[in-house]
This record gives sequence, C-alpha cells and structure tokens, in this order.
Amino acid sequence: MTTAQQRQQQQRDWFQQLLTRSDVSPDSNMAWLYRLRDDAKRAIKTLPTLGSKQEAWRYNRVNDIFDINFDSSSDFDNDIIEPDINDYLLPAFDSYRLVFINGHCATKLSDIKQLPEGVTLGSVKAGLRSMPEKMIHWFDRNHQHNEYMFTALNNALFNDGVYLHLDRSVHLDRPVEVIYLNNNHSQSAQYAGSMIQTRTIISLDVGASATLVERFINGSGTGNNETYFYNNVSEISLADDAELNHCRVQDESRQAYHLSSLYVTQKKHSAYHSSNLAFGGAWARTEYKVDFRAEAAICDLNGLYAVDNQQLIDFHLDVQHRAESCRSREHFKGILYGKGRAVFDGRILVDKQAQFSDAALINDNLLLVADAEIDTKPQLEIYADNVKCSHGTTVGKLDQQQMFYLRSRGIAENEARKILCQGYAAEIIDDIALPELQKHVAEKLMHALNKNDPGAGGHDGY
Repeated sequence: MTTAQQRQQQQRDWFQQLLTRSDVSPDSNMAWLYRLRDDAKRAIKTLPTLGSKQEAWRYNRVNDIFDINFDSSSDFDNDIIEPDINDYLLPAFDSYRLVFINGHCATKLSDIKQLPEGVTLGSVKAGLRSMPEKMIHWFDRNHQHNEYMFTALNNALFNDGVYLHLDRSVHLDRPVEVIYLNNNHSQSAQYAGSMIQTRTIISLDVGASATLVERFINGSGTGNNETYFYNNVSEISLADDAELNHCRVQDESRQAYHLSSLYVTQKKHSAYHSSNLAFGGAWARTEYKVDFRAEAAICDLNGLYAVDNQQLIDFHLDVQHRAESCRSREHFKGILYGKGRAVFDGRILVDKQAQFSDAALINDNLLLVADAEIDTKPQLEIYADNVKCSHGTTVGKLDQQQMFYLRSRGIAENEARKILCQGYAAEIIDDIALPELQKHVAEKLMHALNKNDPGAGGHDGY
C-alpha cells in the first residue's frame, strides 16, 4: 500500500471510528431522523477522501485532523458545570439569548422569555421532542448536503443546535444572540479532544426580518489551550422580502479545530447581510454556499480574519446567481500578524438565465511578518451576457509613507503600526450594525495586535 493509500485509509478509519463511538440519542421515536442519519452514514462510506488533490482542500492542512483521536460521545450533558455567564456577555447588549455548552443547550443560562408572537426560538433537541411535525417540515425544506464529508458527519451525529423561525411579516425587536462555549469535555485519556456537532436552522417567512449574533468561544476556565473539534452546519432559508442580518465571531481555543458550513437559500427580494470575524482556532474553516432562487435578491458577505503563529484560517465562498437581477457583494480582509497561514477561496457563479446580475468579490490581505502565508483565489464563472461583475485581491505590507507620517508626529513605531491596522480593519468592523459588537470586535483585534507588540510583552512580530 502506498503512502497516499495509507492516508486515505486512515481518513476512512477516522470517520468510521467517530460513527462507531457516537451515542446520539434524541431521535428515539423519529423514523425520519433515523433515515437522515443512516443516509449520511452511507454517504460517508462512498464519498472521496479529502486532500490536496481536491480543489476545495488544495491549500488546507486537512490531513492534520486525521492524526487526532477525537471523542464523539455526547452523553455528558447531565455533568455540565455551568459557568458564570456574565463572564461572557457583552456590556449593555440587549438580546434574546441561547447558550450552548459543548453543543448542548444550557437552559438556565439562556434567556428567551417574552418572545414576540410569531417567533419560534429554541434548541433543536427540545424541538424534536415538543414539535416533531414542525421540525420535519423545516428539515425537509432544506437540502441535507450529504455530498460533503463533514456535513454528512454532522447529519449523522448532531445532537442539538439552534432553530429560529419567524412567521410572515414579523420583525424581531431585539437581536438573537447564540453563545457557544466549547472545551474538551472528554473524560478518557485515550482521546486528545472532544468532537462537538451542532445544527442551526433559520427560517424566515415572507417579509420577516431578524438579527442573529453567533459567538464561538473557548469556554474553559483553565486557559486558551483546549483541544476539541467543533463542527457546525447552518441552513438558512429566506422567503420573499425576508431580511437577516447575521454576525459571527469565531474566538475558539488556540488548540481547537473549527468548521462552519453555511447553506443560504434566498427567494425574491430577500436580503442576507453577514459579517464574519475570525480570531481563534489552530485550524478554522468557514464555508458559505449562497443560492439565489428568485430574482432581485441581495447578499452581502463581509469578513475580517487575524492570523497569529501556527494558525490556519480558511474561508470558502460559493455564491450562485441562478435568477435575474440579483446582487452580491463579498469583501474579506486579513491581517497576518504572526507566522501563520490564511486561505481565501471565493467563487461567484452566474448562470445563463441570471441576466442583469451584479456581483463584486474583493479579498485584501496585510502581511505584518516575514514567513506569513496567504493563498487567495477569487473566481468569476459567468455564463450570462448582460451582467456587471468584478473581482480582485491584494496582498501587501503597511504603507511606509503613512508610517513615516505618524512617526513624524511623535507616535512610536509599534503604536503607528497598530493605528494603521485598526484603520485597515475599520471598513469591515464599521459595517457591523450593532455598536456593542463593533466595540467587542475592535477590542479583540487590539488584543491580538498588543500580543504581537514586543513593547507590550508580546513576541517579536511586525
């Protein structure tokens, strides 16, 4: 057996061991959910293995994952030690709040009282028990995406998650905030870390609107060095004239593995606005697949990622214009302040029938240290002949003329660098509609830059 064949077999064994060890239990009387899980397990056995020969994984160290033995057992929710949630809340942020600890809803830490009429919000696990008919409807209206290995794994093993449904013309008065506190909950020495799987289901009916904030946090009180694999699948369905503002802040443990797969379907005149901020994880990947199902839909995807030593942060976008007169904007910025690696792979597809499409894709990157690496690949695939489309990418260092100007005003070199980095990131941060979250993200970025400032006791970075 060749080395390549050995790696493929190792990968298949890795997935099979996770499936064998799992103890998913919330579907005891739900034949439809059993079928979903069984279909996913069969798909995993037949799908091609992941590696650099696949374009979507060409620049990703995905094989590193298969060297780690993760514990996929999930029957530990009765032993959860609930932290002081005040340690994780944003100051003066008024929201409906759901808290998950290691993928399980922590009811006592959540606050979803007094929801407006026409709003259904809660955990998937509770919904499967209390309203299975509605859950079947929401699952059936979305694709299950078993053609992707990690999504199929989530279908087979997810144990809990978030569901949010708004009836026709309902406008949610406060943001929905979901806080995921993750750590290594495995009790066995044979495992290096835990496998955590959650499912998110968002469904907005005609004319409905909401704001959703998701924060992925290292929930350990022992430091930022917990090893675990967090795998989330989100399915978002927007009906005609519906609007969702979606903010996601990934701040996992620096030893964690994070994978988010988001599937967005949009109908006529719907609008989806997303801000993605990525700071944590040893290995973190976010995948977006946006599908315009009817004309005049709008999608804005914005992102900021900050990469330190030994980190890999990876974004993949696949925006599909399949109807006329839709507009999409994708703008992602990266700051590589340590000797890590970033990957950006953005694709816009404009089908033949998608005339009058308007699309723009931009990826900018700022390299502050030697040996930092960025692999960026913006792509346009256009089959219509009456469109307005553009794409571009930049990779560079700080502007020395701007540095000279600040230094000439008596500002120390390290402070000048941080000021320029803040200005560079402001275009993405200022697009966040919530001031409390804007401030939080700006502070996260400053914390990262300070850590890399030798004058502040950080390592010798820029």
